[in-house]
Amino acid sequence: MKSEPNIFLIGPMGAGKTAVGRRLARALQRDFHDSDLEVERRTGVDIDFIFDKEGEAGFRRRERDAIDTLSQLSNIVLATGGGAVLDPDNRSHLASRGTVIYLAASVAQQLQRTRRSRHRPLLQTENPEARLTELAETRNPLYEELADHVIQTNGRRVPSVVNEIQRLLD
Repeated sequence: MKSEPNIFLIGPMGAGKTAVGRRLARALQRDFHDSDLEVERRTGVDIDFIFDKEGEAGFRRRERDAIDTLSQLSNIVLATGGGAVLDPDNRSHLASRGTVIYLAASVAQQLQRTRRSRHRPLLQTENPEARLTELAETRNPLYEELADHVIQTNGRRVPSVVNEIQRLLD
């Protein structure tokens, strides 16, 4: 198989980046990477701990380093964290080193998909819906600007999204 451009998945938490990325990588016979998991691997602690000790700014520095390294690999599928697009260096690296696919999801869909998760530091709040809405207002324009393709994931299962991405890439 010839080397193809890397595939970078961006979008909000709960859009399915990790689940879609894993299955897409298998289908395309590529290595799968997740920037959040890479940060945890490098530090030996979970993201909640990093947020507690270093705040969001500390986590974002670590995320930027991980994305810089991972995006330089070849023939991969990379799932990024929802806030990765906030960093101009991340946007530049992703745009110049592969195909960027924005997995879009409504706030209602995100709430449904994340409601049981205890490992989402930004949702540890009285009103997760208001927080997701606030994040969407800031991040959605960045996702749209950066994306080569936009895929709606509302109400869809992982295989359906993977099939659509494969059709786009053919």
